[in-house]
Amino acid sequence: MSHPDAEAKKELGNKAYAAKDYDEAIKHYTSAIAIDSKNCVYYSNRSACYGGKKDWAAAANDAKECIKVNPSFIKGYYRLANAQSEQNEFDAALATIKQGLAIEPENSQLHKQMKQIKAKRASTKRAENAATSNANASASGGIPYRTNVDSSISKEVNDLQEQLISTTKEYRTVKANIIRAQKEKRSNELTKLELEKLPPGTDAKMYRGIGKMFMLTSRSNIMSHLDESIERETKIEADLIAKLDYLERRIKSQQQNIQELTKSAASE
Repeated sequence: MSHPDAEAKKELGNKAYAAKDYDEAIKHYTSAIAIDSKNCVYYSNRSACYGGKKDWAAAANDAKECIKVNPSFIKGYYRLANAQSEQNEFDAALATIKQGLAIEPENSQLHKQMKQIKAKRASTKRAENAATSNANASASGGIPYRTNVDSSISKEVNDLQEQLISTTKEYRTVKANIIRAQKEKRSNELTKLELEKLPPGTDAKMYRGIGKMFMLTSRSNIMSHLDESIERETKIEADLIAKLDYLERRIKSQQQNIQELTKSAASE
């Protein structure tokens, strides 16, 4: 039976989630979990919030915890597979879906998700193959699958291909940095949550890690440091997500320009 106080926190979280205030929703779901850690729905809902923030590593962790608490709760498998897919862990995502289907073989949502992930995996593979083909073509000074085209168009296409490869590499780096920032922030949030459980007025001396060293300091100083770190990582994450969105648009534009040029060359 659900705990009334935990359910009240969940309802507050649901309202915040509906308003897309994911940080506020996460706070309420976290409070619900602190009251009743055996309710899989709270982890599932918090996973959805992290997904809304594109913090897919945290979303996956909560989905795993959801499944651990209640292996028969199908939505947990859906949440986990979605988070894995967003991190390009396609094989792991498909394996997760198969686990869910072993429990509920006719689940239409999981079957639909499996088709989507397989299509995304195939699309990603084609893009990687195309990038490799373009890189080889650029190295040899030609346009893929086409010879005897105007030299000026050939040079322009090769330049665009090099730019596309460079942008794609930058995109992957930014995506990795987002995951790192999210993990760092999540670690600090969890540490802060544990410190907040200490009785009011507690200000015992504690150790704070600084690189490979530890410094003796007070609880209040550690809390202040954690707040600063969380604020810094939040800003870094927001800046990186904005950059990732820009790079996605740039990649699409470069791909479109290459296609238009190669079509133009082919029609001459």
